[in-house]
Amino acid sequence: METLKQYKPFFIFLLKFFAVYAGLTLIYQTYLNSFNAAAFEVDDFTKLVADQTKWFTDALGYHTEVKPHLLQPSIMFILDGTYVARVVEGCNALSVIILFAAFVVAFKGEWKKTLCFILGGTVLIHILNIVRIGLLSIALLHYPKYEHILHGVIFPAIIYGVVFLLWVVWVNKFSQHGRKKE
Repeated sequence: METLKQYKPFFIFLLKFFAVYAGLTLIYQTYLNSFNAAAFEVDDFTKLVADQTKWFTDALGYHTEVKPHLLQPSIMFILDGTYVARVVEGCNALSVIILFAAFVVAFKGEWKKTLCFILGGTVLIHILNIVRIGLLSIALLHYPKYEHILHGVIFPAIIYGVVFLLWVVWVNKFSQHGRKKE
């Protein structure tokens, strides 16, 4: 019983994290289930991410086209006439945002600060994700043989690295845990 008391804050953190993560994931999955993947229908948020990435790469001087893929639920991303990538549901960063939000909620803070930090972090992650997809597509256009390291290592490390830094800022500057040290 003494061990349970000693680790109570940890267990509360885990309970809150998994409850928020499960709840948001359930909502997200319900949203995804409203689209017909068997008919290659892509969810609206993924389409939005592809369109915003098109705007970004166009602004960098590339001629960009986004088209629905005819054989799978994804968006074809075409730069300067070359099909370089497909944008799928996993590219929209909503799963990363859910993970980010669950951690922030689990590390207790004032509700207004928590909400503002989650909203600000969500916007930052979303913008970073658009830049990530755009730069990855440009890199794949020029260096297609490095696809594995670009897509599988470098660009995920960037987005997860930023999420980790946001968590560190939250814990040290805004959560009740961080303020106790001051």
